[in-house]
Amino acid sequence: MVFLRSYLLLLIALSLSSLWGAQPVLAGSSGETHPLFVTLSTTLTSPKGFIPAQIRHAYGFDRLSCSFTKPWGSPALCGAGQTIAIVDAFDDPVIESDLATFDNQFGIPVCTTTNGCFTKATPQGMPKQSGTGASTTRDWAIEMSLDVEWAHAIAPGAKIVLVESLNNKNDPMFSAVSYAASLPGVHQVSMSWGSVETSSETGFDTVFQVPGVSFIASIGDSGNVVQSPGSSPWVVGVGGTSLILDNASNVISETAWSNSGGGISAYESEPPYQQNYGISSNSFRATPDVSYDADFSQSSPGFSVFDSLGAIGATGWFRVSGTSAGAPQWSALLAIVNSGRAIPVSSTSFGTDSLLYEAATGPAYATNYRDITMGTDGSCGSVCNAGPGYDFITGLGSPKANTIIPFLQGTD
Repeated sequence: MVFLRSYLLLLIALSLSSLWGAQPVLAGSSGETHPLFVTLSTTLTSPKGFIPAQIRHAYGFDRLSCSFTKPWGSPALCGAGQTIAIVDAFDDPVIESDLATFDNQFGIPVCTTTNGCFTKATPQGMPKQSGTGASTTRDWAIEMSLDVEWAHAIAPGAKIVLVESLNNKNDPMFSAVSYAASLPGVHQVSMSWGSVETSSETGFDTVFQVPGVSFIASIGDSGNVVQSPGSSPWVVGVGGTSLILDNASNVISETAWSNSGGGISAYESEPPYQQNYGISSNSFRATPDVSYDADFSQSSPGFSVFDSLGAIGATGWFRVSGTSAGAPQWSALLAIVNSGRAIPVSSTSFGTDSLLYEAATGPAYATNYRDITMGTDGSCGSVCNAGPGYDFITGLGSPKANTIIPFLQGTD
């Protein structure tokens, strides 16, 4: 009976997703970016997807010496002293209260404007409310909830700055990224959005060359498709996996997610950290660099996210998946890294990616990463199969946080 009930819930979720789900959308000549998540959920009164404790255990965060439960402001909290900037489009007027509901549900230290943990910035003026007017705004409220809630869940000691772009056009989005990177104390900028590559994308690369700041982007949810800004050599591109856990949150398996973006850029040159690593990509940038859980299925339930705005026709707890989940959580991982470094890792001179590839070199590889060796996106033959070492679906693999964080803290 339990299996039957679960199966029926999945069927209901899949049916409703055709009406409400944020399916992957690719931008063409419009110059628009789109959130890179898929939501497959009905209105729920309690969390049903993966919760923070499960993900922390699966990826080894709970084996770090820092805390996830001490009161806000404690220097013992994971990510203490850091600031994560999250860039999204349009406005979510209830994001702070949604974050409070999420935190209260999972025992995470409160993060508010009052205590100085949370800030919402609108440098281009107040955007249109997400979920109103044009259909292009509908999905961004869910995206903001996913980004803010899960960045805080993994690095609860870090401040969160949500930078809202006036709209989802390329120019204001990248302007918002520049603004985010210029803010005092920001060393991590998360970007869970993108658009298909165009020849003009290299013109935005200077945006990511900011001393002391790392840029992290989802790579896409449409199979073997390369998307910007994750294709920039100065950005950490995050691909997707399918994570299956047992009842104790131990990893049963982690395989390549069939919808994960990735492949070889048509415009960006191969950076030195990939040349040195021996990746064969015809002198062009290969994507992604790393990966994280992105699947939604009967055995891999997606991430629990609370959203009360009702931007896609429902409110409450959602199960959200996609590579959007990986960018804020890798940003949180780097915030924890930087909390233990005198000099923060930086995307300038390809520094952040160089360190991530260094962490996958020689014996360090098996210690720092879970190498994803199984799975395919099924769209382009053997090049899109996961395998030992680097591949075009999962990059170097997913993090073993309890070992890769100390490794990155100990490198220059």
